[in-house]
Amino acid sequence: MSQKRIAIFGSTGSIGTQALEVIKANPDLFSAEILTAQSNDELLIKQALMFNPNMVVIGDEKKYLAVKEALAATDIKVFAGEAALAEAALVDCYDMMLAGIVGYAGLKPTLNAIELGKPIALANKETLVVAGDIVMRNAAEKRIPVIPVDSEHSAIFQCLVGEGRNKIEKIILTASGGPFFGKKPNFLVNVKRDHALQHPNWSMGAKITIDSATLMNKGLEMIEAKWLFNLDPHQIQVVVHPQSIIHSMVQFEDGSIKAQMGMPDMKLPIQYALAFPQRIANDFPRYDFKKPNTLTFEEPDLKTFRNLALAIDALHRGGNMPCILNAANEIAVFAFLRNRIGFLDMTEMVEQTMAKISFIEKPTLQEYFDTDAEARDFAASLVHM
Repeated sequence: MSQKRIAIFGSTGSIGTQALEVIKANPDLFSAEILTAQSNDELLIKQALMFNPNMVVIGDEKKYLAVKEALAATDIKVFAGEAALAEAALVDCYDMMLAGIVGYAGLKPTLNAIELGKPIALANKETLVVAGDIVMRNAAEKRIPVIPVDSEHSAIFQCLVGEGRNKIEKIILTASGGPFFGKKPNFLVNVKRDHALQHPNWSMGAKITIDSATLMNKGLEMIEAKWLFNLDPHQIQVVVHPQSIIHSMVQFEDGSIKAQMGMPDMKLPIQYALAFPQRIANDFPRYDFKKPNTLTFEEPDLKTFRNLALAIDALHRGGNMPCILNAANEIAVFAFLRNRIGFLDMTEMVEQTMAKISFIEKPTLQEYFDTDAEARDFAASLVHM
């Protein structure tokens, strides 16, 4: 396997930093060719000095000079601004994009990488939630793979290798249940930011950790799975599996179920996506069947965790409804992380926005962009941000 040049979009986030650990451990297999960050200039500079990429992009233009000066002694090209983030994906100096930018911001760079014909290691679920039909259609036209990095979708992808002609009856996405598994609304009404940021099994960025606590994350994953694996909504099931050892399962039409198991460590699906179709050796922790020696499963509580119910509704309605759901949720999580609203208020904001913004059954890409902006403005008006 010759060295693969990776463009990491979102290199300073949780996925990006772990991807760089994988690259560092396998320097003969991978190099980091493009690194981008939104505002963490200090870490971006450190990463650039360590990995010597072709170029770096800092989204926040105010940080441009700091990055430029810090890298002046190197040959690394430095760019800044939102447009530069999207344009960097069109520079033909890499072999694969790791799409690790959190949220809607990841959509344009990913579409550009597909336009250039580059395989995508997709860690940004919002890209498919917002415009999955367009993203996957473009990828199919260019005949390029979109390999999921999310642990659940990576699990399903791995279960489907070699099953190309076999019909899927359903997929079963596992959820840890988050930090408030088993709790009721009278408890959740008092939950504060720091409490919600403590996930029992996974180490993740703030946005995805809050989404896990509200179960919105699982709803977004259901929508993402529909597009990734070309499924009908009724073929996608969620079960709560608190141990996070089985990462997801596929049930085929003969009733046989395949599961992918392993320790909860994001570096494993990242490494799998970067090296696909090969598996490469590593020294990550291994699962020991003696502990935990019991794996449990139960239904999610949709009455308490209504975000998952709203996401299922958006999944079934289709059109621009998942885009509305996602935009409202991004604003709601932003407000909660700044202590502007309570834990249960996030669901209210999403529900009100879904009721308010006009439904479009078959949106164009521009209509997705407009829907996103309109839904954000409305959601923000609910908290006077």
